[in-house]
Amino acid sequence: MSSARAQALVAAAGRVAVLTGAGISTDSGIPDFRGPNGVWTRDPKAEKLTDIREYVRSQEVREQAWRSRVEHPAWRAEPNAGHRALVDFEATGKLTGLLTQNIDGLHLKAGSNPELVLELHGTMFRTVCLTCGAGGDMQAALDRVAAGEADPPCLACGGILKSATISFGQALDEAVLKRARRIAEQCSLLLAVGSSLSVHPAAGLVGLAARHGAKVIVCNGSETPYDLLAEVVVRESISDVLPYVLGGESSRSA
Repeated sequence: MSSARAQALVAAAGRVAVLTGAGISTDSGIPDFRGPNGVWTRDPKAEKLTDIREYVRSQEVREQAWRSRVEHPAWRAEPNAGHRALVDFEATGKLTGLLTQNIDGLHLKAGSNPELVLELHGTMFRTVCLTCGAGGDMQAALDRVAAGEADPPCLACGGILKSATISFGQALDEAVLKRARRIAEQCSLLLAVGSSLSVHPAAGLVGLAARHGAKVIVCNGSETPYDLLAEVVVRESISDVLPYVLGGESSRSA
């Protein structure tokens, strides 16, 4: 079975980097974006909320974005077996980096070492001003929304406030991306979990690792552009199969 092959590759690897996407959090009640029941699949207009040009241009989009932040399921979500399996895997000493495209903080909530976690697309738990760059606590901003501010401005300069996440049209933090690329270049195996691998530059870390000699495992519910590059592709439920692939409990279909 593909999961058994993936487990064998992980067991034989010396330096393992893991890239996670929205699919690892679906079993925690957070829908992905492009899957059959994804946020953008069900409501294509919702994608506008993640476009920085639309966000800056339209107060209506910003107000809708703030409403969606208040209602985001991540506020109530708990880590699942997939997140916990990665915490357990740290004990082997093989994990060199946990590169995540997710903004939900569930890897950290599960207990992953913050020094290993790179939040490539930022975090929904902080805010940033697009004018002066001032940062702040998201809950404080959401309290202002609850008090009646539909589009709360920056308290420091009055500029546009948004979550400290990377929207389409924004560049990734260069220091974070540089470190992620170094981890990808130096690993002997890269495990991509729950990502459509369609958003760059994060997705490009898979090809970068392969070009530097790493084996690649893709564990995702649907096809990705990097499947042909992978030693093995696993299509099983992530929370079921990831503990097994990482050397823990048996997968039901192993």
